[in-house]
Amino acid sequence: MEIIRATTLAEQAGAYYVRIQAMARKHKIPLQAEFDEHDTPQTKYIVVVDDYLPIATCRLYALDDEQVCIGRVVVLPEYRRQGIGTRVVSEAEQWARELGFKSAIVESRDNKVHFYETLGYTINDLQKIVGETFVCIKMRKQLI
Repeated sequence: MEIIRATTLAEQAGAYYVRIQAMARKHKIPLQAEFDEHDTPQTKYIVVVDDYLPIATCRLYALDDEQVCIGRVVVLPEYRRQGIGTRVVSEAEQWARELGFKSAIVESRDNKVHFYETLGYTINDLQKIVGETFVCIKMRKQLI
């Protein structure tokens, strides 16, 4: 397996492929909801490739000069429970540190909060975000 910081259109397409396969299809999320205003040319993507197949991804984008949002963390179902999600988030955090961000924010699905807690994220003020598909909880981690 290879972890890629997606910098080419083909690598970014790998991120989109994983999101469509694992989220849009499974949860019947329309493309315009899955790909939102945060999918821009400035957005950074991590892609994990097994041989030639993209199997996991996440995106990161600046919230301000000090905070980055890490989101759309997705692992294809057949690759779950192997530590790949942890590796994706860790690589995103490292990239964010290199870019000078001091903290990371995630908006975790309510049933995934424990996963992020094991990675050092905390809930400061219980902020529930009720979306069309999921209820999410805002969590934070200091990177520096």
